[in-house]
Amino acid sequence: MAEEFDVIVIGAGPGGYVAAIRAAQNGLKVACVESRETLGGTCLNVGCIPSKALLHASELYAHAADGSLAKFGVETAGVKLNLNAMLDEKLAAVKGLTDGIAFLFKKNKVTWLKGRARFTGKSSIDVGGTAYTAKSIVIATGSSVTPLPGVEIDQKVVVDSTGALSLPKVPKHLVVIGGGVIGLELGSVWMRLGAKVTVVEYLDQILPGMDGDVRKDMARLLKKQGMEFRTSTKVTGVKVAKGAAAVTVEPAAGGTAETLEADAVLVSIGRRPNTEGLDLEKAGVALNARGQIEVGHKFETAVDGIYAIGDVTPGPMLAHKAEDEGVAVADFLAGRVGYVNHDVIPAVVYTMPEAASVGKTEDELKAAGIAVKVGKFPFAGNSRAKTNRDTDGFVKVIADAATDRVLGVHIVGSLAGTMIAQAAQAMEFGASSEDIALTCHAHPTHSEALKEAAMAVEGKAIHV
Repeated sequence: MAEEFDVIVIGAGPGGYVAAIRAAQNGLKVACVESRETLGGTCLNVGCIPSKALLHASELYAHAADGSLAKFGVETAGVKLNLNAMLDEKLAAVKGLTDGIAFLFKKNKVTWLKGRARFTGKSSIDVGGTAYTAKSIVIATGSSVTPLPGVEIDQKVVVDSTGALSLPKVPKHLVVIGGGVIGLELGSVWMRLGAKVTVVEYLDQILPGMDGDVRKDMARLLKKQGMEFRTSTKVTGVKVAKGAAAVTVEPAAGGTAETLEADAVLVSIGRRPNTEGLDLEKAGVALNARGQIEVGHKFETAVDGIYAIGDVTPGPMLAHKAEDEGVAVADFLAGRVGYVNHDVIPAVVYTMPEAASVGKTEDELKAAGIAVKVGKFPFAGNSRAKTNRDTDGFVKVIADAATDRVLGVHIVGSLAGTMIAQAAQAMEFGASSEDIALTCHAHPTHSEALKEAAMAVEGKAIHV
C-alpha cells in the first residue's frame, strides 16, 4: 500500500523546501521529493548562492589588484589570483546552506523522498518505483536554462550558467550571449578576474524589463569597467575547434555577418519551466502556451488537490517570489490565509554597482496611461557615498500624479539590493512619496538617497 501524506511537495528549491517546512510547521504530514544529492534546488546549488560567492570574491580581488584602495591608504603589491581557492570557497558556502536545509527538514520532520517524481493519478506519484499518495500535491520543480537552437553546450568551451560557475581558468575572451541578469553577473565575475568580456544582446538595450534609466546607466557603468556590448545583434552560430569558439553574429535586423573569436562562450538567454518527466497528463494538469502551469489565487491548478508555485507558474523567475509563494500555499493548505503581493516583488542585479527595482517602470506606467511624477537623486549628492568614494548610480521614485502613492522605485548603486527592501515595504503599506520623505533616515547612510529621491518627487530634494 502506498504511503500517504497530507502534502507532497515536488522539488526542494527555494519554493519547494520552504513550502514543505511551513506545511510541517502547520501540523501537516509532509514529504518533499528531490532528485539532487543536496537540497536547495538550482538557487542554492548552481544559481543564486554560488554566483554571489564568486561576485563577492571577484570584487575583493579586483579592489586588491587594481590599486583602487591606495586612496584609502591601503597599498597592495604582488596580488595573485588563486582561482582554485576561490572556487573552493564558493563550494563551502553552498555546502553550508544546503546542509542547513537538510537539518531543517529533520527538525521539522519533513520526509525527503530522494528521486524523481512522476504523477500516476490526481493524488498519487511514483518516486523510484515506490508509490505515494497525498491529499495535496504542490509542484515546485523550478526552471532550467533555455537552450539556444543550433548551439551545443559542452560545459567546456560553450557553457551555461552552471558551467560558468566552475571554469578551470580565466578565459582570455568570454562571449556572453544574452544581456540579462545572469549574463551580466557572471560576465562581471570573469571580467574582474582578467577576462575580456563581450555581451551580445538581441535587443537594443541590456537588462530587458528594467526601468529605462537603470538600463542606460548600467550599460554606461559596465562599459566604463571594460565590458563590451553588442546590442541589436543576434548570434547565428557557434563553432568549437581546438578549445576555442567562433561566434557568428549579425545585426538583429539582418545584415553583414562577422565572427567573434573566444575561448569561452556563455549561453544565457533565459530559463524555462521544468515540467518534463512529471507525466502531468496522468493527473490532468495542462500547460499554457509558454509551458507554464496556470494557477489561481490559492496557487491551485485546474485539478483539485494539485497546486503549483515558483518558476513553473507565470511571473518573474525569482527565488524570493517562490519562497513567498511556498509560505502562502502551505498556509492555504492548513486552512489559514496565505498572502503574496505580486505587484511588489523586488528584483536585483548583483553586479557592481547593483541595480534593483520594485513595482512598475516609468515606461510601463506611461503605456498604461497613468500620469506620474518622478523624483531622482544621484549618489553623487549622498554624503556616505561621497565619503566612501562610491558615487555611481541614483535612486528613482515614481509616484501617482493624483494620489502620490509610490508605484515604483528603481536604484543603481553599490547597496541597491539592500536598499530596495525599504522601498518594497513602503509600497506594501501603500506609502506615498511624502511618507518616505517625512521618515527620518540615519545620517550618514546610503539610504538617505531614497529619502531625497522621495523629496525630489515634489522638486524639494535638499542636497542636489
